[in-house]
Amino acid sequence: MATLSVKPSQRFRLPDWHTNSYLLSTNAERQRDASHQIRQEARVLRNETNNQTIWDEHDNRTRLAERIDTVNRWKEMLDKCLTDLDAEIDTLTQMKESAEQNLQAKNLPLDVAIECLTLRDSRRDIDVVKDPAEEELHKEVEIIEATKKALQEKISQAFEKLCLLQEVRQQLNSDHRGKMETLDIDKGCLSLNLKSPNISLKINPTIVPSGSSTLQQWDDFSQFNKNRAEAEMKGAVELREAIALTIAETNNELEAQRVATEFAFRKRLREMEKVYSELKWQEKNTLEEIAELQEDIRHLEEDLRRKLLNLKLCHTRLETRTYRPNVELCRDQAQYGLTDEVHQLETTIAALKQKLAQAQ
Repeated sequence: MATLSVKPSQRFRLPDWHTNSYLLSTNAERQRDASHQIRQEARVLRNETNNQTIWDEHDNRTRLAERIDTVNRWKEMLDKCLTDLDAEIDTLTQMKESAEQNLQAKNLPLDVAIECLTLRDSRRDIDVVKDPAEEELHKEVEIIEATKKALQEKISQAFEKLCLLQEVRQQLNSDHRGKMETLDIDKGCLSLNLKSPNISLKINPTIVPSGSSTLQQWDDFSQFNKNRAEAEMKGAVELREAIALTIAETNNELEAQRVATEFAFRKRLREMEKVYSELKWQEKNTLEEIAELQEDIRHLEEDLRRKLLNLKLCHTRLETRTYRPNVELCRDQAQYGLTDEVHQLETTIAALKQKLAQAQ
């Protein structure tokens, strides 16, 4: 037979039960109200943050695009500057080589002028004269040496300018490479989106890297490089013009001096030819005179020999007549005639000897 077992436990009163039910209901309503408030606030926050995120991403994408345009404009300016710089380096190099060739070409005229001076030192006696031709030769040597000095100075300046242009080119090239790398990086950043596979959270991404520059410093750096390159190219253009002017002036000076030297030589040669012709004519006449004089000397010598024979004849006659006997040894007309003839022959012989000595 079943029996009723009474479980010993605490018993609540009915008002307590109603009170508990009311509390549960009230708390549920309060929690739902709070949950509703949170949901509304969360929806507002989601809308606001989504909009903010979308606009921030749009603004930064715009900034990236603008930055890419800015960097690209600088890259294009640096491209043009590098192209102009390379062209200027090539042109200045060609001008420097032209100056070196002109400098080398001055060696031959200098050697010729020095050789001419050396040869003219071989002149003898009165012909070693400081004439206009020698003065023009010395002047030509001075002009050539001054020309070589001027060309060498321009070549040195061109070499220094080329070194500066190469240095500027290295700076521009480094800046240009930096712009290229920056464009690649920024274009890569611009191409990223929420579905990109290589996006991830980074450690402390907002830290400012050491060595970072300001926007003004960045712009000033590229502007300085560009301005310096343009200034150096302007200087190179002026130097090229100066080199071309120096080459033209020195060539004109040398050509004018060459003409003056050749004119002095031609004039001197005409003088020499004129004097030489005169001397040849004098020599011919002198030789003819010598021949005539030698012929006259022979005639004088023959006359002198004949006069000596005549004198011997007179002497012999006078000597022989001294042997006349006694009164026959008289001073007759023959004696006086022979004596006069002796005196006359002696005078004649003396005169002939004196004239012969003069002729000899």
